[in-house]
Amino acid sequence: MMLSYRLVRLIESNADMLATGLERKVMSSACMSSSHTIPTHELRERVYEIYRHLGDWLLAKNQQDIEQRYREIGARRAIQKLPLPEVIQAIVLTKENLWDYLKAEAVLDCAVEIMSELELLQMVEQFFDRAIYFATVGYEEQLEHIRSQEHKAEHEVVAG
Repeated sequence: MMLSYRLVRLIESNADMLATGLERKVMSSACMSSSHTIPTHELRERVYEIYRHLGDWLLAKNQQDIEQRYREIGARRAIQKLPLPEVIQAIVLTKENLWDYLKAEAVLDCAVEIMSELELLQMVEQFFDRAIYFATVGYEEQLEHIRSQEHKAEHEVVAG
């Protein structure tokens, strides 16, 4: 695997700046009108974690790790009553923020490095695609749980 460690290190070492940039994008996005329901520090911490440990997420963590993490995030966003499209948009903005940064910072030196960069881009795409999928699964499962609790409470009131 030729993954560009230089780029991963660049991303990880600039995680704070990337998280700050994403925070601004989310807060100014017309598609994120409900984003105020998520505490700013929570959004920033989640995004910082992704950027700061990108190498781990891409190389050391498996699909089960991604599934567990993003199902939890999806469930938490359902509890916070953030609309699902905004959950997905936040993940997409996280990825786009990363692409914007890489386009501005990356300088390719040779054909081997270009191939390495392409491999990194493919792995990042797969990571964010899985994140979107599992956040959606977690969100939907939590909504179903909330609905069943509400239904159960209604029946208890009627039966009581």
